[in-house]
Amino acid sequence: MKQLDLHIVISGGGTGGHLFPALAIAEALKKLEPSVKILFVGALGKIEMEKVPAAGYVIEGLDIMGLQRSLTLQNLRFPIRLIKSLFRSRAIIKQFKPDAAVGVGGYASGPLLFMAELKRIPCLIQEQNSYPGITNKILASRAVKICVAYPGMERFFPDEKLMLTGNPVRKSIVDLQISHVQALKNLGLDPDKPVLLVLGGSLGARTLNESIFSGLDKLKDEGIQLIWQAGKRYNVDLRARVGIPVAGVQLTEFINNMDEAYAAADIIISRAGAGTISELAWAARPVILVPSPNVAEDHQTRNAQALVSGKAAMMVSDADAPKKLVETAIELIRDKNLQHELKKNIQDYAYPDAAAKIAAEIIRLASIYRNKQ
Repeated sequence: MKQLDLHIVISGGGTGGHLFPALAIAEALKKLEPSVKILFVGALGKIEMEKVPAAGYVIEGLDIMGLQRSLTLQNLRFPIRLIKSLFRSRAIIKQFKPDAAVGVGGYASGPLLFMAELKRIPCLIQEQNSYPGITNKILASRAVKICVAYPGMERFFPDEKLMLTGNPVRKSIVDLQISHVQALKNLGLDPDKPVLLVLGGSLGARTLNESIFSGLDKLKDEGIQLIWQAGKRYNVDLRARVGIPVAGVQLTEFINNMDEAYAAADIIISRAGAGTISELAWAARPVILVPSPNVAEDHQTRNAQALVSGKAAMMVSDADAPKKLVETAIELIRDKNLQHELKKNIQDYAYPDAAAKIAAEIIRLASIYRNKQ
């Protein structure tokens, strides 16, 4: 079979919720079309500038940031950064000559996809959440295809462009093969004590961190071990306050081997971003969701409520977390029957082949474009 040698640019990031689906799509593209050339475009200073090269891909950075809710110097600089990013995006497109452009959300996807659309390069948007971000709303009118993870998204996007795929999940999570026992051994954890995994996202979640910190003594009294992703914003301060090293507490800025962390965990506490929920469904672990209140249209609460209604997760509100989160975690650790029910039901929310479906559509669009040139 003739190799197509397609060129695909993937733009966006800013958080793990945007980045990890992008990497999953790239993995699926390489599997379906090994000759494909992939270029990432991200925002300077964001997580993708480190994680994409670590995954073996090339990335170009744009000097772009989002608008802040309050009047700040950053907002005054936004128009200049946007113009610079548009010109830089045009140069990247001219040099790389993509056959298709993919946007996964985040600051960098706006300028890159806007310029790609101007050049009539087919653009595909991958929207992870039940309520889309402003960038994808703006880009949707000229995108060729919009891949979504939730039904009912015709409220926001043209119905004829929609493709329900679910959210892509990293291959290491989909192929989760490491056993619970082996994961505990690899991480140096006691196999006779339960493990609580705390995930606040790549940047961290203040409420989760403070709730766990205030309940550390209770967790220790229960013999519960911690794998605690504190996030970039809070890691240094928390390590000092906790007094790391502490037996049974693994506190880190970011978890690189997430497959091991999922496999080792008996229960998980997490924010309720769509990408995270997709991974939790694949990992099939009992989870307590604490939706972030600082998101558009409170979509994390809606994400969490969908699982709670299906008896696939528990939920503690951000406001209630300081008083209830640790107690809820301890109760769940003690209740093996509830753990079993949650593990069983959350697997219904794992979309098979999401990344492969999206990748196949990208290749289809890119091949049509290439044949027209």
